[in-house]
Amino acid sequence: MAEDKVAKVPRRTYEQELLRLQTELVKLQEWVRTEGARLVVIFEGRDAAGKGGTIKRVTEHLNPRVARIAALPKPTERERTQWYFQRYVERLPAAGEIVLFDRSWYNRAGVEHVMGFCTPDEYKLFLRQCPIFERMLVEDGILLRKYWFSVSDAAQQERFRRRLEDPLRRWKLSPMDLESLTRWEDYSRAKDEMLVHTDITEAPWYVVESDDKRRARLNMIAHLLDSVPYQDVEPPVLELPERPPSKGYQRSPRNLQTYVPDHAATL
Repeated sequence: MAEDKVAKVPRRTYEQELLRLQTELVKLQEWVRTEGARLVVIFEGRDAAGKGGTIKRVTEHLNPRVARIAALPKPTERERTQWYFQRYVERLPAAGEIVLFDRSWYNRAGVEHVMGFCTPDEYKLFLRQCPIFERMLVEDGILLRKYWFSVSDAAQQERFRRRLEDPLRRWKLSPMDLESLTRWEDYSRAKDEMLVHTDITEAPWYVVESDDKRRARLNMIAHLLDSVPYQDVEPPVLELPERPPSKGYQRSPRNLQTYVPDHAATL
């Protein structure tokens, strides 16, 4: 079914609004830090749906000691023997921290299920346990936000093509990413089944239309900010001290140190 195309957000409008939203994200960060809040944001969606780019804009001006990204590799042999959620629990935030999951425990409902990396029984167990697990997180006071980035098949294929041709983005593609093109309907069914079981009142899913990356980033960040009851925290008053008078220090001769060559001078 053809969908109405939405005009792309103009770059100037996008950059101005993004800067405003990023300023608010810094305020959110300070509120989380001072209030001892715990915020978890889950980014899920198809390959090339724009999750990574959005995460980059969210964290661009944040303190990495407060806001960190959790992007877990495939589980080790030892982790495969653990409770499925165990390695994700280790990455959950302590008081005053924000954790952004670039993919999360929902791998089991998506790629693991579609590609056969888990058994049918493991998949069914996940769908049964996941709502319980997330209710426990929310009940313990964690602010949990879940975003599904939705991209059309045409937009995904075009982004894959650009990645193939761009040496700076070629690393983003893997054989499994390309195989997802041939399993579009399988992933669609898996996503629908996942939403049926895990779109719960305590931790609902929010869908982000992402064919226009600029629009998706603005919409997601604005929604996140609106969903958290943060307040502007007054920063401490700081003043630059006067530099004390010299006590006779003299810098050592430059020829005693090895300097980086001035590559810029050759341009």
